[in-house]
Amino acid sequence: MKTNSLILASSSKQRLDLLNQINVSPGLIVSPDIDESLNKKELPKQYSIRMAQGKVHAVRKSYSDYFILSADTVVSCGRRVLPKTETKQEAEKCMRLLSGRRHRVYTTVCLLTPNDSVHVKSTMTIVKFKCLTEQEISNYLLSNQWNGKAGGCNLQGIVGMFILWLRGSYFSAIGLPLYETYCLLNQYGLLEDSIVDIQKL
Repeated sequence: MKTNSLILASSSKQRLDLLNQINVSPGLIVSPDIDESLNKKELPKQYSIRMAQGKVHAVRKSYSDYFILSADTVVSCGRRVLPKTETKQEAEKCMRLLSGRRHRVYTTVCLLTPNDSVHVKSTMTIVKFKCLTEQEISNYLLSNQWNGKAGGCNLQGIVGMFILWLRGSYFSAIGLPLYETYCLLNQYGLLEDSIVDIQKL
């Protein structure tokens, strides 16, 4: 369903693909320009919420009278927020830290309405990795699938083979919690043509 009144505030093709899974095609896709610096002593969930809200407000500056949807994913080990990896060195450091350990993935979805009401839903998923061999780490680094990913983790790629178990929402862990997104959009009639009303199941 083409939703002309909806803007997706994201540069992530993965999030667009996930939206398409619930039969939503945004009228516009806008990449938000925000400062993603982590504040001192900021907890992972708080950071995820602040980033998601920052994205919709950044896009609002150029687009009024639209619904604006954003999401932000943060990977943490303990209270430590892992970076969106841009270099092999960062990715290797993350993989070695996560090897054999549990980590948390926080994803926040945020909807800004035309009258500037802000709705936020935040989810947390726990993921446990196997102990990684040197060869597995090397192969992953060569794949380049870590580039720009929170914690260097692209769960839809090679990293999927490293997951022993996952507790929570798989869709949240890969970038967009579909149930929470569905509920936010459905609240404002943005899913009128969807086939299934999940809330009635």
